[in-house]
Amino acid sequence: MLTNLTIENYALIDRLDATFDNRLNIITGETGAGKSILMGALSLLLGAKNDSDAIKDNTRNCVIEGEFDIDGLGLEQLFADNDIEYERHTVIRRIISPSGKSRAYVNDQPVQLALLRELCGYLIDIHSQHQNLILSSEQFRIHALDTIAECNSVADKYRKTYTELARLRTELAALRAQSDQSRKDEDWLRHQVDELASAALRDGETEELETEQRILENADRIGERLGALCNLLDDENTGILLRLKENETALLHIAADYPSATEFAERLRSVAIELKDICSTASDDLERIESNPARLDEINDRLDALYSLCRKHRTDSVTKLIGVRDELTARLNAIIDSDETIAQAEQRTADCAKQAEKLARQLHDARAKVAPEFAEAVVKILAKVGMPDARMEIRLTPISLSANGADAVDFLFSANAKIEPRPIDKIASGGELSRVMLALKAILAQRLALPTIIFDEIDTGVSGRIANAMGEVIAALAQSMQVIDITHLPQIASKGNRHFLVYKADSTTQIRPLDDNERIEEIAKMLSGETVTESAVAQAKILLENRQ
Repeated sequence: MLTNLTIENYALIDRLDATFDNRLNIITGETGAGKSILMGALSLLLGAKNDSDAIKDNTRNCVIEGEFDIDGLGLEQLFADNDIEYERHTVIRRIISPSGKSRAYVNDQPVQLALLRELCGYLIDIHSQHQNLILSSEQFRIHALDTIAECNSVADKYRKTYTELARLRTELAALRAQSDQSRKDEDWLRHQVDELASAALRDGETEELETEQRILENADRIGERLGALCNLLDDENTGILLRLKENETALLHIAADYPSATEFAERLRSVAIELKDICSTASDDLERIESNPARLDEINDRLDALYSLCRKHRTDSVTKLIGVRDELTARLNAIIDSDETIAQAEQRTADCAKQAEKLARQLHDARAKVAPEFAEAVVKILAKVGMPDARMEIRLTPISLSANGADAVDFLFSANAKIEPRPIDKIASGGELSRVMLALKAILAQRLALPTIIFDEIDTGVSGRIANAMGEVIAALAQSMQVIDITHLPQIASKGNRHFLVYKADSTTQIRPLDDNERIEEIAKMLSGETVTESAVAQAKILLENRQ
């Protein structure tokens, strides 16, 4: 439960402190005093989107801090999973800087807003007067029914399965569309693949052919140069190799008298060996290289074919052309294999749909089982708040699988025994909606075992005897949980265990707890206005005495 709340530098609040009772806390105040500001700050604490414009003094931070007694709520694992130190008296803090930057802390450890919202979801439920309209939301009706049926875990599992089913259906539709389009391209693809396959592409072939082409085109000139080289090196009369051999021999003859001659001779021998190898290679090439017009035509034809394919497929090399061939082959194979791929996708989709339908049936059975008793529980509370002839029916209508199962959930309501129940958002008045929402919230809060619920003027549209009856329901709810109720009705205000007054002082919003005498005066004002009459005071005392 919420034990303490501190707000600094928010809207009209400079600093505000409140310590709450563990049962029914009443908050009253004149219109415009700042009760809605108080709720806005509390919403920020619970993870709502920050609004830097709400900062009172833009030279300092806005700080909202709440202390919660979380003993017995079973949140130890949540704290452990998120590496947060668990403390019975847990402090949650939200800081908004003037620039709009938001920071959140749990027991002085920084946390993400998602975790803050998750944690606070176990601590507080806030209901404002505007939320009466959520009865028109099927999402709310389904969530309420699933909560009573205690099947939210099944509902979560179903939603995950349905999300996966939607993904698989999208994937299957894309495969079918791709297959249909590919079928149109199959003949073209097959022609391209066959053409590229018949080309017998080989990486590096172009470079090899271009080299051979240049040699064949210049065969006579190359042969002439190679012949001259061989004659220069190996002529039997004047060849360089012969001269080197002669000089090597001469040097060896003087080696006895000139030791360096041996080194010179060895070096000449090395040069001779290298030149002899050059001569041998040149001689072999000379015999091999000859004009071959037929081979040259063959090379030119092959290169023309390769260049043509490169231009056709907008590539600049055979390497890239091979990549195009492989890509087109893969596309063609995908078309050939698409029937099997689609069949596999259809099977996965069917299996997922079967699982979703199974979970949807479980949800339907659980909902159908509790719907009558849920409606009856609401009617019993409505009878207590002045609607003895109220009727309520929770109708489940089969629909195709949707995000919430295979049921459309409608709350049908009638406040008059002679009028057949109709959709509640189309037939109930404002005061009736307030009472229905009170009944729903009372039932849901007890089922969820929430430690705290906040009612922000849930009593809108009611007064007199009905207001007193609503106060009794709220007070009964406070016997098992903490309730904070913002109200304009003295009948409800008198039920509280602690009464806070929100007021303005020096253009700032303040809050303070009222003692017994101050409560009498405040409730008397609520009864009679600013001019407090003796009869209003007497009535206020009676209301407070009846609370006992």
